[in-house]
Amino acid sequence: MSDLAAGLLLLQASEHQPDPVEGNACHVCAIEEPSGPERAHVEPHDGGVVSMTATRTRSRGGTKKDRPASRTIDDLLSDFGTTMPRKAAPASAPPAEKLFPGSVKHNGVRRMGHGWAPTLPPLAGYQITSEETPVLWPLISGDGLPPWGAELGYDVLSGGKFYCDPMGWVLDDAIPVTNPNIFIFGKPGRGKSAIVKAFMLRMIRYGYRSLVLGDVKDEYEDLARFLGVDPFRIGPGLAGRINPLDFGPLGVDWENQTREEQHRSATVIFNRWLFLIRGLIGSQGVRFTPTEERVINRVLRHLTGWSTRASRLKPVTIPQVWAALDSPADDLVADCRYSSRQDFYDGTRPLRDALGALCEGSLQGMFDTESTYRPDWRAPIQTLSLRSLHETGNKVAVGIALMCLNSWGQGMREMASAGDRRIVLRDEAWLQTRLSLDAVLALDANLRLSRTEGDIQIVTYHKPSDPLSAGDQGSQAAQIAKDLLNLSDIRILMGQDESVADELGRLMGLSEMQQAVITNWAMQEKGRALWMVGDQRYKVQTLLTPLERRLTYTNDAIATAS
Repeated sequence: MSDLAAGLLLLQASEHQPDPVEGNACHVCAIEEPSGPERAHVEPHDGGVVSMTATRTRSRGGTKKDRPASRTIDDLLSDFGTTMPRKAAPASAPPAEKLFPGSVKHNGVRRMGHGWAPTLPPLAGYQITSEETPVLWPLISGDGLPPWGAELGYDVLSGGKFYCDPMGWVLDDAIPVTNPNIFIFGKPGRGKSAIVKAFMLRMIRYGYRSLVLGDVKDEYEDLARFLGVDPFRIGPGLAGRINPLDFGPLGVDWENQTREEQHRSATVIFNRWLFLIRGLIGSQGVRFTPTEERVINRVLRHLTGWSTRASRLKPVTIPQVWAALDSPADDLVADCRYSSRQDFYDGTRPLRDALGALCEGSLQGMFDTESTYRPDWRAPIQTLSLRSLHETGNKVAVGIALMCLNSWGQGMREMASAGDRRIVLRDEAWLQTRLSLDAVLALDANLRLSRTEGDIQIVTYHKPSDPLSAGDQGSQAAQIAKDLLNLSDIRILMGQDESVADELGRLMGLSEMQQAVITNWAMQEKGRALWMVGDQRYKVQTLLTPLERRLTYTNDAIATAS
């Protein structure tokens, strides 16, 4: 007997069972044949198979709530392990793809804690050009600098990389830079030397070499030794000598030059020497009038043999200049238009005393003879150390030494070849500019030749008021020192205290927001600075490699003491 027949017999047998009594209900079968119009409904199923369902009837012996629920034919057949065949349900279509599946309608999500609005908020829309945008939102970064030169870090305002190439900026008409000089201002410990060292290292790949004219604290010694170069040391008791009155490359092959070439070279050499001696005399508190200028000019021409048309110029040192003034020749007295030797002595006494102090004072044995240093211009870096002199505590002597080295370095670079690219660092320049007006003029003359020589001149200060220390406020020296700042179109302003914020704004033309960048943001981490490239401003964070961090670490003495 098939399972289907057994199910039908069971359904028929249930019609003859006695009615269940309350408390003794039969749980074998809960299906009854309906009476009257409520008959079992039989209808053909798909495929010719009969599907039967049984309906519930009222129980004679209990309420509807007490009766067990009726069971379908499928339920009964499942007791025998048989299932009715079914028509396969059609496969559901995949949901349509949406461009923004997680988007929410304008009225929001209607559930607890979300809320919704029947209308959109009345927001006004505007369209403006990128040129007009900075009017409403100041300091929004525009176009960055070209991606060439040394990669120093990133521009915080735009998030892009920041590159530095002063010579490339000068050649690019789209960048408002007319000279490659760089002035760096920053409180001690803010990372001035780190930026300079990183710039020197990363510009080597572009053919640049470096010349450090006066490493006062030996901050560039590790960098030089890493590049395989030993620093040249100058100081009391040391064997190193530098003659600031060197001829430089202009004196090479003098006898092979034409008379016109010799005249041009002599003019450059004598002017450079005259600026140096003016600064040296002025640093002693002696006025350098046109009378002193004429005397020094005649002495230099007599000592070199230029006045006698010598075929080869003779080397000159500062002690020789002083000796010529202390024991003048008759022709020198006549050329200087003095009536007698005694008249010459009386008129040049302050000049002779100032030069004598340089030859016999703290600088004795440093700049009073011919140079013992011959720079290797093919080396990646050349550095002249003044740490021994700096340790004596004589800041005036250090300033004078820096002046001598700057003049000597200028002479060494006067005939640089076109492919000889050089970064010239003038560290702690405030020690020189604070000496006198003539010392400021000497530095001014060095910086004005950067375009002609093709060198990148870097000058470091602590704060913008350092150049103004050459004279009283409103004096000629202070005004010239202030004009010295205009010799650089590239200025790097690192972290400063709040006390110098007004000074920064007055001298550099900074807004209050730009002052806050220097006094707040730049003070929070080393290497942060506001870069002024012409009239453009960049908020830059300098990044160093692990090797550069070791080479730029300058707190060895503090770490040892702690």
